[in-house]
Amino acid sequence: MNVDLITVGRVSLDLFSRDIGAEFHDITAFETGVGGSPVNIAIGASRLGLRSIAFTAVGDDPVGQFVRHFLANEHVNTDFIPVKRGRRTGMAVVGVQPPDRFPLLFYRENPADIHLTIEDAKALPLAEARALSLSGTALSRGGAYDVSLYLAEQASLHGVTTFMDLDLRPDQWSHPCAFGLHLRRALPLCDVIIGTEEEFFAALSPTPEAVMAGESVSDSESLRHLMRDCAGERDATLVLKRGDRGARLYTNGSQTDVPGFPVQIVNTVGAGDGFASGLIYGWARGWAWEEAARFANACGALVVSRHGCARALPYLREVEAFISDRGN
Repeated sequence: MNVDLITVGRVSLDLFSRDIGAEFHDITAFETGVGGSPVNIAIGASRLGLRSIAFTAVGDDPVGQFVRHFLANEHVNTDFIPVKRGRRTGMAVVGVQPPDRFPLLFYRENPADIHLTIEDAKALPLAEARALSLSGTALSRGGAYDVSLYLAEQASLHGVTTFMDLDLRPDQWSHPCAFGLHLRRALPLCDVIIGTEEEFFAALSPTPEAVMAGESVSDSESLRHLMRDCAGERDATLVLKRGDRGARLYTNGSQTDVPGFPVQIVNTVGAGDGFASGLIYGWARGWAWEEAARFANACGALVVSRHGCARALPYLREVEAFISDRGN
């Protein structure tokens, strides 16, 4: 089996408000979709032309069937999604109030995807894959934590490139410090680390309470020191997502800014997943990191200009046309 990408972690049934701009209590209808950062990245990569496997778990319920059917229709391999008896598939409900209000509620009290096991992971064709994509949220609890570390170690043994999307979801952690405590054990096993300013600060700082409480650390001097220290200690490429300001790369001891694409914002949920899938696609094509990040910025810009999350992820022809239209 030739595999470009295996993604690991959470999955959900997503319900997106169809009433754009409505207060949450005034929503009258929702659009269904599938979400969770890892499976979104798998879908995004598939739409760009990569062969992707989603490694997650669903419950023995109609929602789990919906998820598997949705992913199969997106040409994402679902052969390695176990059904966990007696568990429920997670769910997320999203309000859409552009440009900057997108209330997101998770229903993940005991979701099936945290019950992945190492035996489940052993079935994966990891040695035949080019890349593994991990998610920070998968480290928060359950067997998914052990599975993530196991796969990262195995990927290193097999020469598989490991990407980590920090994917900070504060309500999924027992304490503000827990995110960093868990992530710092996994990061030395990763080759490429992707995150926002807030996510990197929460992962690398021993005192992340302000970030977990929702305070911004945008361009703070302390963040820059943390990033430099992290880049110096590891051989990893660090990719800092900066919204409409583009991306900042820390690689080979240097820092490079890659401009973004200004667009009218419809919905920001899923933009980071579009970015990650675009970055992995560029890496898979053998591009320089700057070129891959430019392509990733275009993927993220397309997602924020559309309604939905997984359904908003762009196809290769759309990204190429978007970049071409802007003379790049």
